[in-house]
Amino acid sequence: MATAKPVAPVPLPRILPLHPTGRWRADSTRALPLSITCSAEAGGELPARLQPNARRPLWHGGGFSLGVDLGAARTGLAVGRGITQSRPLPYDPSHSVLKLRGQKLELMLLDVAQQQEAGELIIGLPVSADGRETPQSNKVRSVVGRLAVQAADRGLRVYLQDEHGTSIDALDYMILRGVKRSARDIKSDAYAAVMILERYFSSSGQGAQIVLPRQRELQDKLVLKSGKDAEI
Repeated sequence: MATAKPVAPVPLPRILPLHPTGRWRADSTRALPLSITCSAEAGGELPARLQPNARRPLWHGGGFSLGVDLGAARTGLAVGRGITQSRPLPYDPSHSVLKLRGQKLELMLLDVAQQQEAGELIIGLPVSADGRETPQSNKVRSVVGRLAVQAADRGLRVYLQDEHGTSIDALDYMILRGVKRSARDIKSDAYAAVMILERYFSSSGQGAQIVLPRQRELQDKLVLKSGKDAEI
C-alpha cells in the first residue's frame, strides 16, 4: 500500500479576525507569523484564547490590562479592566514613569504586568495623522518584538494599539480632573497610557495587533496559559 505524502504546513494569513471558528488548536502544525493584526473584516482565524481582553466580557476572562506609553525619555504605565476602570499607576520613578531602556525596561514591564495581575500589555504604536507608520513606529516595533518573546514565556499577551493624539488627550484629561500644572509634565506619560487603554477598550480591541514570537513552543505556551486564565 502506498504511503501518503506528508502535507506541507499552510501559513495563516497576516490579517486575522477576532471571531475564531474554533479550528485552530495549540497543537496545530501551522506556525503563526510574528505579528498578526486582529481584524474583524479580513479572513483567517485567531484562537479565542488569544483575543484581547477588550473583546471578552469581564465575567468571562476579561482580566486586567497594562497600558504602556513608550516615550523618548520616559515610559508611562496605566492599568485597566474595561473602559471605565483605567487609571495611571501611582507615580514612582521606578514604576509608573520608567526611565529604563533596553532589556531592563522590558523585564520591568513584565514584572509590573504580573504585579498588577494583568494578562496582557497594550503598547502604544506611534503613527502619523493619516495612519502611516513613522521611524518611531519601527523603534517601538523593535522593542515590542523582543518583549513578546519574554512575555509569551510568562504567559502574557502583547498587543500594539494606535496611539496617535493620545498625548493631547492626556493633557485634556488631566485638566478636566484638576491635575495641577506643576504635576502635568511628570504625569503626562502615565496619563497617555490611560488614553491608550481607553482607546483600546472603547473600540473593543478592533485594530489592535497581537505580536507573537516565531517559536512554536512559546506560541503553544501562550495559548495554554491564556486558556487557563480564562477558565479561572
